[in-house]
Amino acid sequence: MILDGRKTADTLNELLKEKVALLKRKPKLEIILIGNDPASLSYVNSKLSQASNLGMDVHINHLDEFVKNEIVSDLITQFNQDHAVDGILLQLPLPKHLDGNQLMDLIDFHKDVDGFHTVNQGLLFQKKDGIRPATPKGIMMLLDHYQIPIEGMHVVVIGRSQIVGLPVAKMFLDRNATVTITHSKTKDLKSITQSADILVAAIGKPKFVTKDMVKTGAVVVDVGINRVDKKLVGDVDFEHVSEIASYITPVPKGVGPMTIAALAHNLYELYIKGESRK
Repeated sequence: MILDGRKTADTLNELLKEKVALLKRKPKLEIILIGNDPASLSYVNSKLSQASNLGMDVHINHLDEFVKNEIVSDLITQFNQDHAVDGILLQLPLPKHLDGNQLMDLIDFHKDVDGFHTVNQGLLFQKKDGIRPATPKGIMMLLDHYQIPIEGMHVVVIGRSQIVGLPVAKMFLDRNATVTITHSKTKDLKSITQSADILVAAIGKPKFVTKDMVKTGAVVVDVGINRVDKKLVGDVDFEHVSEIASYITPVPKGVGPMTIAALAHNLYELYIKGESRK
């Protein structure tokens, strides 16, 4: 069965739209986009379109690829101090001359809509209230929408990034799953993935997960977005793995729409928390 991220996102967003309509003002998000990376431009425009449909206020600050670190720092500081701004998003990847870690941690963690700030990452790993990274949060929202059981399941995550692999593993642990994190140095990967009840592929290699790596009846979540011959493909060989998986996300229209939906939910959460602190 297909885990339809597009339809699920639409359903959840309609519910969120009703909540946003009851607020005294529109939640405001400032996006900082640097350079002209086509994937980033497309992604940011999707965020803008969805937020507008939800009644949220989103502004894109498009900066030159060669902008100085100080200019970006000053802009983030300005948004930190602006009480009308609920969320700040620094679109990744950044040009190599910029200090990504410094800029990310300069964002007030109370306005960190992406959940990448060191404080929010720490809150996640201490199982405390905080903003969760959008893609892992979107994955959990998708599984919950389809009522897929998590407690007691063996979850195998391929990939250990701070953006997806590690946080999603912790979120599964917090739901009482047994979690194995694998990566490029893992020995005999196939024997591990074959034992997964839920398999999350976030390694960035097109069609890396093949049918012989997946247990019959497993739930397969494909986080990968790779461009091959002008087509988008995931980290999973969808055509063949879908023959044996009980549930599987497609690429596109799988995890991608759920990530953007989770960002909108994070912005709403930041607004509510911000109002409670006033």
